[in-house]
Amino acid sequence: MSLLPLTFILPLLGFMILAVMRDRLSEKLATLIGVGSMGLSALCALIVGVNFVVNQADNPVVHIPLWTWIQVGDFAPNFGLTLDGLGVTMLGVITGVGFLIHLFASWYMRGEVGFARFFSYMNLFVASMLLLVLADNLLLLYLGWEGVGICSYLLIGFYYTNRANGRAAMKAFTVTRVGDVFLAFGLFLLFYKVGTLNIHEIITRVPEIFAQNSQALQITAIMLVLGAMGKSAQIPLHSWLADAMAGPTPVSALIHAATMVTAGVYLIARLHPIFILTPDVLLNWVGFVGAITLLVAGFCALAQTDIKRILAYSTMSQIGYMFLALGVGAWQVAVFHLMTHAFFKALLFLASGAVILSVHHEQNIFKMGGLAKKIPLVFWSFVVGGGALAAIPFVTVGFYSKDAIIWETFATDNMHLFYMAVFGAFLTSIYTFRMIWFTFFGEEKTHAHALSGLSYQIPLVVLLILSTFVGAWITPPLDGVLPLSQGVLQEQAGHAHGKHSAEFIAMGAMAFGFFVAWFLYVANKGQMLTKFKQSGVGSAMYYWCYNGLGFDALYDLVFVKPFLFIGRLLKSDPVDKAWNVLPALAIMGNRVASLCQSGSLRGYAISFGLGMAVLLVLVMMKIGN
Repeated sequence: MSLLPLTFILPLLGFMILAVMRDRLSEKLATLIGVGSMGLSALCALIVGVNFVVNQADNPVVHIPLWTWIQVGDFAPNFGLTLDGLGVTMLGVITGVGFLIHLFASWYMRGEVGFARFFSYMNLFVASMLLLVLADNLLLLYLGWEGVGICSYLLIGFYYTNRANGRAAMKAFTVTRVGDVFLAFGLFLLFYKVGTLNIHEIITRVPEIFAQNSQALQITAIMLVLGAMGKSAQIPLHSWLADAMAGPTPVSALIHAATMVTAGVYLIARLHPIFILTPDVLLNWVGFVGAITLLVAGFCALAQTDIKRILAYSTMSQIGYMFLALGVGAWQVAVFHLMTHAFFKALLFLASGAVILSVHHEQNIFKMGGLAKKIPLVFWSFVVGGGALAAIPFVTVGFYSKDAIIWETFATDNMHLFYMAVFGAFLTSIYTFRMIWFTFFGEEKTHAHALSGLSYQIPLVVLLILSTFVGAWITPPLDGVLPLSQGVLQEQAGHAHGKHSAEFIAMGAMAFGFFVAWFLYVANKGQMLTKFKQSGVGSAMYYWCYNGLGFDALYDLVFVKPFLFIGRLLKSDPVDKAWNVLPALAIMGNRVASLCQSGSLRGYAISFGLGMAVLLVLVMMKIGN
């Protein structure tokens, strides 16, 4: 297990070299350092993972203390790593998918200004995420948490010469920072009540210290959930995710598939004993929020024209499914969907990057068309990735994880969540079909050129294979780490009588969504939709969905404008001016006193005599008393 620290040290070392050398490195050397460090990290992770699985029965949790980080009295958190089944799963996703994204990026970013700077940020991003999931205490986890936040800012705003990109980066950093503050509150409360930030000790001691539905624990759980909402782009802290598409496409793939947005899911799964003791928080603040988010994201995706923004809203929707699974206690299913989603979402984003390069950086799907024959590998990547996103039965990896989530909502008798999840599957099929149809079929509206290069082909082929049923063969080693869900327990007991019914309903919704999309966009050629958009109601609904259901406008009204108004009031710094009264009084006293400085000897003698007379009278009055 001595190789475990190298998994994050290697990309961190790559970052340091690239950050220091920057433009003095050629593209080939920068690629060798950036991609090579990630490749070595993935290789170390593979060796560590295989060794762990082989020896899991003897040693289910591995602790590697590196050094004492801080010591203040009895508070002495280690800079240490912990590896268990959940850590192995996250390690494989982050390094494996992350390496493929890095490899693709070496092709995609070729010729870009700041090539070495880009890979330095990417390496730091992965190193921060690895530190987050391997940390043995919450303070070190928080360091990785903040690391991915600053890296997202740097990468989303990579093309900083465009002011809009800088604003998108600042928006992502600010919104996620709100969640980070709540998470910090949660950590303070945990330390105050439990006396430690060590994750293993917290998991062990929380059931011993707190009663179920303890008010203090509920507040702590809510703080943790709000922190998770910020990083995982769940309502109400979701508005940054679509604008994050301002960064290069490999950045979008890394954020959406292997790193940042999965951090919230990991946090809740890792601290599951807290949420087991607060079932109301788990169901309402995690499950219900996830269900609302997946529906909101589905409606927004239906109205988007930018291929990357469609995929961004689909990510928000799929993370919503993960939150939904966590909310009904399907811990292992949520992490399994996290893994499968990493495969097909990385595939879709990298394929979208290939599409964008092929059509000369055009991102509007209605200005594409006819690309199926021009870039066949990318087309089949979209077909398989889109099929996994929509959960086409049996042949795609998404079916095995997404339908398991829908079954878990049914098994726990949360029928309102079940129907919301099913309707979300219906919406997903529509916008997935719409995206693929207008991008790859019909007339060619923008001339496209063919693509070539192993560094572009290998990641797509590997991810395409993993996005089929082959990816479902990878079973995360989560037994003993996360509790079994109600659906799994029913299956083991032979009482899962409603499972096939739930699956057929979910598959029916998916198939009906494809049929509706085919009818609207192929058979009817969009005529019904055009008439609907021209109506008052249709135009308003389209505008509403296109603009993210108005959340940005609402936040602008409630938070941004009042903040700017207060800023204008304080522009002249009235607090500082209030303190200026004291020097003003001093200046006034000085001016009054200076009037006595006339230079007249007679005046000085008179004032001296009057003063002496006053003093004499005061002394006589004192003696008389």
